[in-house]
Amino acid sequence: MPKKQKELSNKELALFFDQFAMTLDAGLNHTDGIQIMLEDAASSEGRKILEDMLETLHEGKPLSNAFETPGVFPKYTRDMITIGERSGKTDDVSHSLARYYEREENIAEGIKNAVTYPMLIIFMMFIVILVLIIKVLPVFNQVFIQLGSEMSGFSRGLLTLGNAISRYSLLLMGILLLLIVLYFIFAKTDAGKKAFRRFLAKFPLTRGFYQKIAAGRFASSMALTMNTNLGPDESLAMVKNIVDNEEVETKIEECRKMIRGGLSFTDALVDSKIFNNLYSRMISVGGKSGAVDKALSKIAVNYETEIDDRIGNIISILEPTLVIVFSIIVCLILLSVMMPLMSIMSSIG
Repeated sequence: MPKKQKELSNKELALFFDQFAMTLDAGLNHTDGIQIMLEDAASSEGRKILEDMLETLHEGKPLSNAFETPGVFPKYTRDMITIGERSGKTDDVSHSLARYYEREENIAEGIKNAVTYPMLIIFMMFIVILVLIIKVLPVFNQVFIQLGSEMSGFSRGLLTLGNAISRYSLLLMGILLLLIVLYFIFAKTDAGKKAFRRFLAKFPLTRGFYQKIAAGRFASSMALTMNTNLGPDESLAMVKNIVDNEEVETKIEECRKMIRGGLSFTDALVDSKIFNNLYSRMISVGGKSGAVDKALSKIAVNYETEIDDRIGNIISILEPTLVIVFSIIVCLILLSVMMPLMSIMSSIG
């Protein structure tokens, strides 16, 4: 039985298969390749994984069993290694897996960058606004009282809000702590990540973006399986489990039904509308020329480029917009206090 351990990240998987593919390209067999990787392993965790794999191989078991023993490789990876082993194309599969996980890591890193920096800006500006409301406005309020007046309108409402925040600070700290805990649940646990991705895949503002990610993942995975001895239906069944998008999964199932009904693989891909019209035409042309795998690989690269461009556009728009919005809020807070104060000082003068 494989040990229950945390699965390797996309970055770690890409690095592993890149190194493994290089050893196979050098003419080494599986056992010698993993032995060399073990000698170069820097971390104790990495050495333990490779030692477990070597132990399985020394027992005379196949390579697919060696990938199952450590319990850190995803099911899709183990299935693809099994296919590569049966078809004699382990080196090709390893190269494809390295590119696949590198692409997955690039997408995940792009999404992380698109979220992290704007959230940092929001947090810092939120702190600035809280300091103004809780610490600065009460000082101005004392000045107004000493001048025989009082704050009114917008500034008075902000002062009341600041007093309420100070009064219920413990409750607010508890809510903040709860939000931090929820963040770690959704950001650090597999179940939380899946639940958050499902939400984003259905949320109107992010639905199209996540459909592109799922379609690109589908194209990349299908290109990987096209060079093996798997049939179209079996390939689609395997890929369906990793796209992580209900709408695309439904279309994949429709594609499988069409193939079972006698439709060709390329026609089923086009009719199921997994891709847009342009990419569907690329699939159709690839089918006629016997190069569907190349068309799928090109589509996967195009989707990655589209996603990167989309993330870059979002960041380029979101960052200055957030700065402008929060700057306006800070200016409104200060003006709501300074303008009446200047009026009072003018009348006294």
